[in-house]
Amino acid sequence: MGKYQVEKSIAEINEKIKSGKAVVVTAEEMVKIVKSEGEVKAAKKVDVVTTGTFGPMCSSGAIFNFGHSTPKIKASKVLMNDVPAYAGLAAVDVFLGVAESTFDDPLNKIYPGKFSYGGGHVIEDLVAGKEIELVTEAYGTDCYPHKGFKKSMRLEDFPYAMLTNPRNAYQNYNVGVNLGDKTIYTYMGVLRPKLQNANYSSAGVLAPLFNDPYFKTIGLGTRIFLGGGVGYVTWYGTQHNPKPVRGDKGVPSVPAGTLSVMGELKGMSPKYLVGLSLLGYGCSMAVGLGIPIPILNEEMAHHTSIADEEIIAQIVDYSEDYPQATGKVLGTTNYAALKSGTIVLDGKEIQTVPLSSFVKAREIAELLKGWIEKGDFLLTESQVLLPSEK
Repeated sequence: MGKYQVEKSIAEINEKIKSGKAVVVTAEEMVKIVKSEGEVKAAKKVDVVTTGTFGPMCSSGAIFNFGHSTPKIKASKVLMNDVPAYAGLAAVDVFLGVAESTFDDPLNKIYPGKFSYGGGHVIEDLVAGKEIELVTEAYGTDCYPHKGFKKSMRLEDFPYAMLTNPRNAYQNYNVGVNLGDKTIYTYMGVLRPKLQNANYSSAGVLAPLFNDPYFKTIGLGTRIFLGGGVGYVTWYGTQHNPKPVRGDKGVPSVPAGTLSVMGELKGMSPKYLVGLSLLGYGCSMAVGLGIPIPILNEEMAHHTSIADEEIIAQIVDYSEDYPQATGKVLGTTNYAALKSGTIVLDGKEIQTVPLSSFVKAREIAELLKGWIEKGDFLLTESQVLLPSEK
């Protein structure tokens, strides 16, 4: 007998998916199943748990190949709807970051009340079928003599368009507050003075990395829901810093693991890739991401049964402590409290504001569940598992 009472393989689960016999539930549903039936029975019953998250993921972007002109060109400067794309790759390859904004529309802090247009909006426009203007400049070489052109393009006109996100799906994050005397504008949104609001950004119970906190199943090559289409985990993300201090179900109470992901843009949807403008801060993009968690044993049933009240997040002052290296923590709270609309800090009741959409996260988990139940989405075996300790 092995280490576990229940032992399944991804290959066995895929055979059940193909035959239409796999039992698939969302992470929300799994909490109730484990609570009523226990971890062993839940592991025997359930084959896959689906997760979902939808919120600002600034470390995102896309690699485009826009095709050669006649004569050929080696672009040195590229604008997509007036948003600069990085052209230091190859002749007609560029990377467009979602946090890049147009030259004439910088931070809202400089132009109060004016909302930015950036790379995330360009990507949303393209997946929505809209036409964008591509402008190129080049210095000209013997093999690439063309010195620039301008043309209108739709997504289908690009020979290659790959969403390539270096850091998505943060495993827990700060709750941002403002102890100062004036309103501040941050990537966590607008924080009003004297603890008037507390902003957070996670789906809690549905968030992917809360449900596989030790990266037992998520790794290189894991197939995922990304932006309304299919994507893959390509490695751990930038700032991946899994923490050794964890709660009972393995979830760290501080910002920890991250994922690097990619997927073909042409299969994605503007419902799940939405350009954002954060007042006073700049541009970003809300990314829809969902990961299926195979229930290989009762340990995975244990991890996927984590509830909002068990997920602890730290509260950080963004007026003074966050910009400093010290990162002073004012206290902690949990996602049940955050989702209730108010938390209490030092005896004061504070209104909570989500930057992420739980409604969309639930929608993604349900969509992914439906794909698997229909046999349209099979699980993949990770080629290399991601680091689970610092």
